[in-house]
Amino acid sequence: MSDLDLLTQSLARNVRRWRAERGFTLDALAARAGVSRGMLIQIEQARTNPSLGTVVKIADALGVSITTLLDYEQGPKVRIVPAEQAVRLWHTAAGSYNRLLAGAEAPGPLEMWDWRLMPGEGSASDPHPTGTVELIHVTAGELTLTVDGLEHRVPAGASASFEANVPHTYGNQGAVPVDMVMAVSVPPAR
Repeated sequence: MSDLDLLTQSLARNVRRWRAERGFTLDALAARAGVSRGMLIQIEQARTNPSLGTVVKIADALGVSITTLLDYEQGPKVRIVPAEQAVRLWHTAAGSYNRLLAGAEAPGPLEMWDWRLMPGEGSASDPHPTGTVELIHVTAGELTLTVDGLEHRVPAGASASFEANVPHTYGNQGAVPVDMVMAVSVPPAR
């Protein structure tokens, strides 16, 4: 079984599990996540490989981390994620990417990401639920972080934090790649 097949089946199993645990119908989860009922059916039947944006919306609506939705198996309290098992969810032909390094439920979803943005590229994010906080540490290059329409420059060695319940974009307007580590804390679903 390919990694993509394993990922698709894990996503299907975990969306069904968390939807049932939360007591959400397909229609209720679709409304909360802003995705179609048909897309949820395809995901739960492992018949599609949804976009990163769709997976983020579903995770936010369920109040769990992306790691939890993509987890192949539930493990012990200490979980080591080998480098080769970090999940790359977004990439471009120019070489930009993000990788989900690790995640936990503490008390809501908590995720740690590794990002690379090539010169001239960017990635936009829809608003997350109220109470979501992102922490960013730039290790190379200079990040152009746009939060609710305002640009902020974050050079290598600097960090930033912001409330992520507004539109935000990670961009590279420089001439060298931007490397950064990001942590995302989402409040638990109510």
